[in-house]
Amino acid sequence: MVSRVRVWLNRTYAENVFFMDQLRRNPSDRAVEIHATHGDPDSPVLAAADTAELEPENLSPAGYVEYALDQCARRGIDVFVPRLHQAAIVAHRAEFEAAGTAVLAPPPEAVAVFQDKVIAYEAVQAIGVPVPPWWRVRSGDELISAVEELEAAGHRACFKPASGAGGVGFRVITRSPFSLMHLSGFPSPYVPLDLVLEALGRAEEPVDWLVMPRLEQPEVSVDCLTGPDNRVRLAVGRTKNGRRRGFTLHEQWLDPARRIAEGFGLHYLANIQFRMFGDRPVLMDVNTRPAGGLHQLSLCGVNAPWAAVQLALGEDPGEVVPPFLGQDYTVVSGPRPLRPVQLPQQRPEATEQQPLPAVPAGSVGTTAPQATVGALPL
Repeated sequence: MVSRVRVWLNRTYAENVFFMDQLRRNPSDRAVEIHATHGDPDSPVLAAADTAELEPENLSPAGYVEYALDQCARRGIDVFVPRLHQAAIVAHRAEFEAAGTAVLAPPPEAVAVFQDKVIAYEAVQAIGVPVPPWWRVRSGDELISAVEELEAAGHRACFKPASGAGGVGFRVITRSPFSLMHLSGFPSPYVPLDLVLEALGRAEEPVDWLVMPRLEQPEVSVDCLTGPDNRVRLAVGRTKNGRRRGFTLHEQWLDPARRIAEGFGLHYLANIQFRMFGDRPVLMDVNTRPAGGLHQLSLCGVNAPWAAVQLALGEDPGEVVPPFLGQDYTVVSGPRPLRPVQLPQQRPEATEQQPLPAVPAGSVGTTAPQATVGALPL
């Protein structure tokens, strides 16, 4: 009898409820039990898991590694999919392996390269993958210089943190003065240059931004599954052009993604994003973790989460080729169950949390109308 597989997802995105669903519906018909931890008691991943706990707050990376090792030992975790403190966790991979847990994440060298976008761009450019022009900016004078050079070349300047994920902190520079136009409708990423400079002048610490031209659509996110032997088993591009989403196997996107995944050892699941600069694709970002939209590959008949777990367990799934490409689709929000008992929010000073009682997956409690998103065909 084949034993069940115990998988842990730590403080992850709400969309990964679909990642969990795919693990349970795996084509091997293997029993999977999922453990989830989070800092937010109303995260839908806690309700979707078989067992769940609130994470302690304010742990240092080293403290979090100790917490994670304890979780793996107590819960009998076979495969750990880390998002929070990924760099610290992969640096201690041998300790997790000694506890019987495979860590589904790249080696520390690969994680380190892509934590800093400037280091990442330099490294990727060295292996021949095109990147957009960029400037590292830490002061108002450096920002003005970068913006003026981009505008002189006919580009619109934008900036984002040199370290970060999920588009947090992305802004587009405009020369338009602040007006009621900026206060009407929904908030936008456009910020007047003079207000940015004023904020920089008041800042007590220097910023660390990457300034670059605003890249054009389509945006193509290539989901890659790479083995510990550095060989890519799966590469599929998810295209984004406004509301319309789709899939591609065109080599102009897949070839540079494979070169990055294999060249830097992005083991297991990674997401490599491109946009257009003029008439050619250039790298936008690299995520050393499963993308929030990874589950959308199910529209192509692919179960990437399960193939990754197989690799982590030493069971090579071989080359994973989509049997077809799904039709174009869009993403809409929908309800997802939360845990039936509302838990008090953690206090910042709390250092220990009691485990939450286990609730079977699919238990229905209150719902959050925009907790997760799903795909609908166009």
